[in-house]
Amino acid sequence: IGFITAATMRAEIAQFDRFDSGKQLARYCGVTPRNASSGEKQADAGLVKAGNSGLRVVLVEAAQRLINFDAYWGQFARRLLDKGKPRNVVVAAVANRWLRRLYHEMQPDRLALAT
Repeated sequence: IGFITAATMRAEIAQFDRFDSGKQLARYCGVTPRNASSGEKQADAGLVKAGNSGLRVVLVEAAQRLINFDAYWGQFARRLLDKGKPRNVVVAAVANRWLRRLYHEMQPDRLALAT
């Protein structure tokens, strides 16, 4: 992750522990899928409109780089693409999963173990 991404995340998110879960953080950042359901029909409707749009842009760009330059996230993306998911859905899924993983890694109890 580059300086701009890190600085934007630090400025917009500040403390990771102010969120109760990685899912809540992902919703705040606007990288959670929106579901449009009606009766028996279910359809994906892109990303939620609520959330920090500037942060969403930065996270989607970071996800693009993770897919291209990190083996783990590249394999994750390949599995979704092989299932027939559109590229933009895959990028959003990588952003969501990466952010939720980062949330858990940034918890104070995890940070204390690392030092």
